[in-house]
Amino acid sequence: MEILRATEEWQRAGAYSVRIEGMNRQHHISLREEFDDHDRDGTKYIVLLDDGYPVATSRFYEESSETVIIGRVVVLPDYRGRRLGELVVTEAEKWAFELGYKRIIVDSRLEAVGFYEKLGYTRCNDEIIRSGTFECIRMKKTSFADF
Repeated sequence: MEILRATEEWQRAGAYSVRIEGMNRQHHISLREEFDDHDRDGTKYIVLLDDGYPVATSRFYEESSETVIIGRVVVLPDYRGRRLGELVVTEAEKWAFELGYKRIIVDSRLEAVGFYEKLGYTRCNDEIIRSGTFECIRMKKTSFADF
């Protein structure tokens, strides 16, 4: 497996293909809903490659000078259960930390809250918010001692 910090359009295409396969097709989310205003220049993408084939991804973008939002964490169905989601989130965290950010926000789908808690995220509150078609809980991480 190779972890790629996608900095060129052809590399970002790998992230897009994972999102189309893992979300658009599987959850019947329209392309317009999956690809939003945060898919733009300045957004950072992580792509995990298996023998050159994109199998997992995440993205992050700046919310403020100290905060980024990580989202669109997707692992292809055949690759789930192998801790690949953890790899793409951790790499996004490292990259954000290297860029000087101090806080990370995630709007976690309800079924993924435990996943993020294991990665050191805490709930901002218990308010359920809508993110596209999913019910989510906003979570944060401010400790980067592991980097």
